Amino acid sequence: MRATSPVILLLVALVAEGAQAQGALASGSGARRIELGPDDSGALTEIAVSPGLSTVILFDSELAQDGVAVEGSSSFSNVDIGRTTMRLVPSGRGQPGEKFRMSVRFRDGAAPPGASFLLTIHPARADSVVEVYRNARTVESYQQEAREARSETLRCMEENARLVAERGAPGGLAGLLATGGVDANGVAGWSVTNTVASDPRNALKPFRVQSYRAKARVALEVLLHDLRGERPWVVSGATLRGSPGTELKVLNVWQSSPITSGQTARVVVEAEAPAESARGAFSLKLWEADGPRTVTIGNVTFP
Repeated sequence: MRATSPVILLLVALVAEGAQAQGALASGSGARRIELGPDDSGALTEIAVSPGLSTVILFDSELAQDGVAVEGSSSFSNVDIGRTTMRLVPSGRGQPGEKFRMSVRFRDGAAPPGASFLLTIHPARADSVVEVYRNARTVESYQQEAREARSETLRCMEENARLVAERGAPGGLAGLLATGGVDANGVAGWSVTNTVASDPRNALKPFRVQSYRAKARVALEVLLHDLRGERPWVVSGATLRGSPGTELKVLNVWQSSPITSGQTARVVVEAEAPAESARGAFSLKLWEADGPRTVTIGNVTFP
């Protein structure tokens, strides 16, 4: 379907309003590294976990199986303890922002004899792989970290160049053309209101959902209402997850106004979608900055 004026206006709003740019990878592009010093057994290191997402912790020393303790174990659907690994999957019982202390003891008794961590529940993001180094690291591990740091630096430079190009572009339709947001094929859009699935635990109800596709980009326009609670709701971030291992990189999240009881507001999410990466059904998750209230919309499809 060819672009219509509301479609163009939606994408123009994304450029003209200067929507907030965000990364959408839930767990980063590489493993997170934690190094323990000889006196670090009592220090608390925070690790992000999220309901339904797996966090794997890799230790360079064997664990004493009877020396592992996880507070609030009923809030985790999976706590798997291996010889040198742990796998944690929070259930839906934990609330965003809730923290659980986890402690481990190492089998050999060398310094530090153990380590403590603070598992913090985030509504959508998790540290997927955490490497805990207790002994001296190998040259290879430092080289790998350097390679990943260079890759991350390159990614940040490319992202910065994209943002600078968009900021320096003209507004309106000319800006979309200048930044490569549209090509001769225009923008396709359709209503998915009747086919999406809304989580009954949502803080807000979606009553209109429209999806759009342009050159290497997709966007969602969601109208939300029927707020649970009195405190205004303002979106802080978003993820778009498809089949296992598929997640689109969210570029912009924009909200027309804070949502209060009895009011309606519009949220627009824009993501990168090169080639066939945005085919199939996706799940959109929105969350606020300081609070547990989220919005999850499943079975989202794009033109």
